[in-house]
Order: sequence, then structure tokens, then C-alpha cells
Amino acid sequence: MEDNSSVSYHLEQHETKSVIDGHVNGSLTVIWRDWDEIIKEHPKMVYVSSVKPGETKGPHTHTKRNSYFTCIHGKVVFIIKDNSGKYIEIESSGDKPVMVFVPKNCPSAHVNISNETSHVIALADIAWRPNDNEMINVSFDDYDWKKWKN
Repeated sequence: MEDNSSVSYHLEQHETKSVIDGHVNGSLTVIWRDWDEIIKEHPKMVYVSSVKPGETKGPHTHTKRNSYFTCIHGKVVFIIKDNSGKYIEIESSGDKPVMVFVPKNCPSAHVNISNETSHVIALADIAWRPNDNEMINVSFDDYDWKKWKN
């Protein structure tokens, strides 16, 4: 995406069933398939990040990396600052997973709004290396962080 815009995708979920008696025993959520064409540049790195209750990761900007984030356990709000300076808030949780695209040079953060440690899976088009220096910490001074405090 050349316009530096974030995008969110509601993910496909399927019930899973017991092989013994057919009762629903959980679910399967599709994050990425190479044939879906959601992610144009196939991931070069996949990782899971944990966020403690009430804690924030970011805000920061990746200067080279495009990333796709999905909360797979707990609940987080992704906060993305668009080109006009407007904040976009997108909720994602283990129960209602949403994949959030954050393009390179787009500042973002995420806040754990649950009472347990949340886990976010990330797919990136460039693999992280120690000391790659492609991340810049930023501040969202005009953002209302208090609304996420318990």
C-alpha cells in the first residue's frame, strides 16, 4: 500500500469438532493462507508478542517493515495515526480476531485492555535482526491514553 494507510480484516473462523462424538470443542481462525491475497508480500517473519494487563507497546514507527497484527489471546486495541494525524482504534481479541495491517512509516501502538496477558501474532514482510535500527519511537502526545486505564 503506497498511501500509508492501515487496514483491518475480520478473520475467518470455523468451529472444530470432537472426533469421538462430534461436539464443538473449539475453533480454528485463519490468519494467513498464501492463496488469500490479503498479504501481498509473503511474510518473512512470524512472531508472538505478549502484553501484560493495562500495558502499552509503542507507539513507534517501522521504517522498512510492513506488519500484520492479530490478537490471538486476550484483548487489545491497536491505535494507528494516519497521514492526516487522526487516530484509528481497532479492537482485536481471541474471541473476535481482527487482523490489522500497519504499513511501514505509519506510527502505531497497542494497549492490552483485558485483565490477563494478551498475545498478539505478527506477520512481517522483513525479518527482524538485532541492531537493525529500523524502528523509531514516537509519542502520541495528543492522544487520550487515560480511556484505557481501569
